Amino acid sequence: MDIANFFVLILIFLGLPPIAPGIIRKIRARAQNRKGPRLLQSLFDVMRLGSKKPVDGVNSGIFAEISPTIALVSSLILYSISVFEWAPFLLIPFFLALQRITLMTFAMETGTSFGGLGSSREILLSVAAEPIIILMIIVAQSKLQMPLSQGSIIIGLAFFAASSVAILAEVKKPPFDDPRTHLELTMVHEAMLLEASGRTFAFFEVAGFHKFCALVVFLIRLSIEHSQLHSWAPLYQNLLVLFGSLFYFGVLGYWESMSVRRKWTWVPETLGLTFLFILILGTLLKLNI
Repeated sequence: MDIANFFVLILIFLGLPPIAPGIIRKIRARAQNRKGPRLLQSLFDVMRLGSKKPVDGVNSGIFAEISPTIALVSSLILYSISVFEWAPFLLIPFFLALQRITLMTFAMETGTSFGGLGSSREILLSVAAEPIIILMIIVAQSKLQMPLSQGSIIIGLAFFAASSVAILAEVKKPPFDDPRTHLELTMVHEAMLLEASGRTFAFFEVAGFHKFCALVVFLIRLSIEHSQLHSWAPLYQNLLVLFGSLFYFGVLGYWESMSVRRKWTWVPETLGLTFLFILILGTLLKLNI
């Protein structure tokens, strides 16, 4: 049982990041009556970029060279915490902030207007989304468990949906950002990486894959921990994390096929209401109301 559980954990750690973007793109394309790229196309693109030497800008300095490596290492540590649970979840916001700082440092180091524009919007999203992530971790540390009932299922689904809003903002997905527009004036992540190329761009892309998978795995583990599934054996819990993550990727791909980016004035209001909703919901659960 322990060997099988370890194999499932390794499969989650090594298998989800390469296939997650492919599942999202494939489901999104099928929902729009298109064929879509291969499931591992993102992995092939990263391998192709990794074989090329990066071309740094004239105004680039030392931060442009070390930022991709720091972002990749921090995302790997973040993902390992979500998968193997070798450290408290309280470290998740720290490594999220570290990766965000390295990305913004690279964008501002290039000295372009798009880099500064994307960094300012990244700060806005982080200020609004990070409190929700921290509140999710506080709920995780509270060890609340709900009995199986119709009301608990509704409350659990509401909490899961509200937490997904924070994850969409954290990984720059619609309706907070839409990279499909190919217009840097409306982008966040792509605007900051406009000057990245070769191995630099590959490192940031891989870091983004692991960050996204880390947040999805963390959310599913949080859902399992506060339900009756918590009494299952670790092997079955990890299998549920694996297939639950794959299902989440498919739902997100369908969501992207029908969602568009909203105005920036809408972002802080939505995330603020999400924070208040989770706070009130967690308080009611703590008081057993």
